Amino acid sequence: MPEQQRTYIMLKPDAVRDRHIGEIVSRFERAGLCIERMELTNVTLDQAKANYAEHEGKPFYEGLLAYITSGPVVKMVISGPDAVAKCRKLMGATNPLEAAPGTIRGDFGLMMDENVVHGSDSPESAVREIGIFFGEE
Repeated sequence: MPEQQRTYIMLKPDAVRDRHIGEIVSRFERAGLCIERMELTNVTLDQAKANYAEHEGKPFYEGLLAYITSGPVVKMVISGPDAVAKCRKLMGATNPLEAAPGTIRGDFGLMMDENVVHGSDSPESAVREIGIFFGEE
């Protein structure tokens, strides 16, 4: 039986700006996943730095911080059987140009710098990211 998991998903500023929230959220729901929490908000610089700490010092780091704090995002806690892997499959490859049609990034992503959605890459990352964006639960 698949493991029941929680994961963190964020619809990035380009997804909000281009009005894809409803379609993207419905894809997670149609896949049998449960939206436990959802909020339209802005990412603070401290949250962005905490979330992307592993990229500090890399050439794209400052641009990443500027982008993720540039406008509203939709942050979510999603749960269900094997939620982390299921969400990552729905999202598609990180680079939208390599993402398969029918995936969120394949259908809505325009470029690597604006790839529509972020999702935790492991159950451990999910716990850390939920803490960053929703506080300790």
